[in-house]
Amino acid sequence: MNEKKYILAFDQGTTSSRSIIFDHDAKIVSVAQKEFQQIYPKPGWVEHDPMEIWSSQSSTAAEAISRANLSGDDIAAVGVTNQRETTIVWDKETGKPVYNAIVWQDRRTADYCLKLKEEGLEAMVSEKTGLRLDPYFAGTKIRWILENVPGARQKAESGKLLFGTVDSWLVWQLTGGKVHVTDVTNADRTLLYNIEKDDWDDDLLKLFNIPRCMLPEIRSCSEVYGHVKQNLYPAGAPISGIAGDQHAALFGQACFAPGMVKNTYGTGCFLLMNTGEKPVRSQNNLLTTVAWRIGNKTEYALEGSVFIGGAVVQWIRDELQMVRTAPEIDEVAKTVTDAGGLYIVPAFAGLGAPHWDPYARGVAVGITRGTNRAHFCRAALESIAFQSADLITAMEKDSGLSLKELRVDGGACRSEPMMQFQSDLLQSRVVRPKCIETTAMGAAYLAGLAVGFWDSKETISKHWEKDAIFDPHRDAAEMANMRKGWDKALERAKNWEEASEA
Repeated sequence: MNEKKYILAFDQGTTSSRSIIFDHDAKIVSVAQKEFQQIYPKPGWVEHDPMEIWSSQSSTAAEAISRANLSGDDIAAVGVTNQRETTIVWDKETGKPVYNAIVWQDRRTADYCLKLKEEGLEAMVSEKTGLRLDPYFAGTKIRWILENVPGARQKAESGKLLFGTVDSWLVWQLTGGKVHVTDVTNADRTLLYNIEKDDWDDDLLKLFNIPRCMLPEIRSCSEVYGHVKQNLYPAGAPISGIAGDQHAALFGQACFAPGMVKNTYGTGCFLLMNTGEKPVRSQNNLLTTVAWRIGNKTEYALEGSVFIGGAVVQWIRDELQMVRTAPEIDEVAKTVTDAGGLYIVPAFAGLGAPHWDPYARGVAVGITRGTNRAHFCRAALESIAFQSADLITAMEKDSGLSLKELRVDGGACRSEPMMQFQSDLLQSRVVRPKCIETTAMGAAYLAGLAVGFWDSKETISKHWEKDAIFDPHRDAAEMANMRKGWDKALERAKNWEEASEA
């Protein structure tokens, strides 16, 4: 047992950076959060300032430690979890990014992906990576930076530029530029990692024209990668856990047995099913992904990604200004029993699994003279549940397993009307744990296991506690009918934008 009492988790998300301190019982001791700027240079483009990602993450660490009246000496280890696929390329010498971070939601490489598909390359890419040819993943984003930032390609080829997903960027900053690593779950989301060979793939590097010298070293999810630099918080602490946010949430939900499923309702929705020690190849447009690696044991998952989940609530709040706060959407939605035939398909950044249509755009259909604000609020919440249900249907077909219960987390799972609707739609039990900060908790667990703060997965499983259970209340035939309406709405959203010349 480690005599230091706490683990610090960095939870670097799409809209905010958070630092959360956990004790031995996996209880939250303190939290600090800071939102940062979303940059939209053109329709379908989404960027972040990497320096702001780092400064917001660094300042929340100091704040979380001081709020708990602790010092850096009380921290046994640091775990890092991050928005995946978001791509940063920086100068090895100066540490300055050569361009903004291109965010996972960004669609600027859609035409390039289409061109590769038309050349018949998707089967090869999918076979090697378990992924699809989609702008979502990091590989085509790195290529875009090298092709479009003056001088970038030349510098990259002479070994002067580094690439990293957000985990690599944070660890590089935390260690004062000493450590350039990523973990297997983040490497897995680049389109450059060979899932069978467990290494960067030369054919893929050649296809995207990316120099290998830019890439970080691939490590497991739970080991000591380096130590925090002396002038930062928490100085000297080992950085000993890394996992992409969805993998960390699967771990934090203690989904350790094959067939266990969690859905994270964050900016997007991400459904993962543990498939054990063998990768299951999807026949239904899902992704085959590494769940985590601890020691020399790798476990796998099937994953479905919805690009716009909780972000539809922000859209109702910020763009349409129908509510002032996110929780208010629930109150307004509760004033009607249903959405009055209104369906919203929030394909603001295209559609993810199982449709994979970067040219889809958002639609609201079924509007009548009687459609009001409450119907919009309800339809927005229902759209999150409909998209998640599509993923579960695909996952059940792929795995041959039927869903017994769905473990949920992420900010939007606080919505009671949405969770109830999700249960009705799936005709299955939905379980929300007491601690819905499972992403940060997963990163904390991985870091803690590496330094002996927790001794095993069994110990971790004991910390998982139920908070609320939602069982189906509505009739299966009624819900099947609603899904038909949803399917019609989806068809209206698909292929809305024209592909331009790549």
